[in-house]
Amino acid sequence: MATDGNTAEQDETVESPSLGAKLKQELREWASTLAVFVPVFLLFSGLAYEQRVIPSESMVPTLQVTDRVAVAKFAYGYDRYSLPFSMGRYIPLPEGRIFASTPTRGDVVVFEHPHTGRVMIKRLIGLPGDQVQLIGEQLFLNGEPVETEYLRTVRFVPHNDVAIGTSHEWRETIGDKSWITHRQEKGGRGDNTDLFIVPEGHVFMMGDNRDNSLDSRFPSGHCPAIDGVIDQAGCQPRVPANLASIGFVPMDHLIGRAETVLVSFHKCKLQDEEPCRKRVWKGL
Repeated sequence: MATDGNTAEQDETVESPSLGAKLKQELREWASTLAVFVPVFLLFSGLAYEQRVIPSESMVPTLQVTDRVAVAKFAYGYDRYSLPFSMGRYIPLPEGRIFASTPTRGDVVVFEHPHTGRVMIKRLIGLPGDQVQLIGEQLFLNGEPVETEYLRTVRFVPHNDVAIGTSHEWRETIGDKSWITHRQEKGGRGDNTDLFIVPEGHVFMMGDNRDNSLDSRFPSGHCPAIDGVIDQAGCQPRVPANLASIGFVPMDHLIGRAETVLVSFHKCKLQDEEPCRKRVWKGL
C-alpha cells in the first residue's frame, strides 16, 4: 500500500510541458512535414502536372476567367521553362529539351511569352513549316480554309464589366480536333493578316476569343513583313515588350498542355436564357 501511495504521489508531481516547449515540438513536426511535402510537391509540379488559373478572357468560351486548369508538364518534354514558379529564368541551366515531342495542332498550350516572360495560354494552330493566314475572319492553313461551322449567337456580360456583349460562336476543326471560337462583328484588326510561314523550332498560337487575344496574328511581336510575308523569328519587338504580341513562340518556351478544367469560380452571365456549358472537370 505504501508503494502504491508513493507512485501516485510521484505521478502527481510530474510537470506538464510549458507553452514554449509545446510550440517547439509543434514547429519541429511542421518542419518535418514540410521537409517531405515540399520536395514531393516540386517534383510532381515540375515533372507531372501543375495547376494554372486563367487570368483573362483570351480563350473564351473554352476557358473562362478563374478556371483552374490541370497542365500536363510531360506532354512536350522538359527544359528550363518546365520548372515550377518560372525558376528556369533564374537558374543557369543548359539549353535544349529532353524527352521532346512535337505538339499537335489544336492543343491548348501553356508557355512563356517570348518577349515578357509572362505565362500565357493559347491554342496551337501552326507547326514549323505551316502557312497560316486569316482572310475575312476565315482561318487558312497551308492555303486551305479550316473547316468552320456556325453554331449560335450569344449575349453575355464580360468579366469585370456591366455592359452586355454579343459574340458569334463558330466551331473550327483541324484533323480530329475541334473547338469553339468567339467572334464579334467582322472588321476587327485581327480578321485579315499577313501570310505567316512558321520558322523551324517555333509554333503559331491563337486565342479562341478572336477579338480579345493579342496572339501570333499581330505584327508587333514579329520581324517585319517582306512583301506581305512573315517567316523570320528572333527580332526585337516593334513596340515596348509589355505591349508586344507573342509572335512566333519558340518550342523551348512550351511549359505543357492544358488538359482539364478542374474547377471554376466563374459565374455564368449569358443572357436570353442561353444554357451555360459545363465548367467543372471539363476536358479540353
